[in-house]
Amino acid sequence: MSEKIELDVENIKCGGCASAIEDGLKSLDGIESIEVNIENGHVSISGDSLSETAIREKLAALGFPAK
Repeated sequence: MSEKIELDVENIKCGGCASAIEDGLKSLDGIESIEVNIENGHVSISGDSLSETAIREKLAALGFPAK
């Protein structure tokens, strides 16, 4: 069963930021797709058995803390 987590994320300024977020989150289990909206700093993650805590920790480690 697929689920979706939506987060507002700080420091997203360019395509490189979006790529860093996508590449970093892909290493987490269960993630099927990641959409990064540079304009509004919104990240949508879809997948199975997602851990919001793990996603938030990974984003913070990448320099993009979720609000």
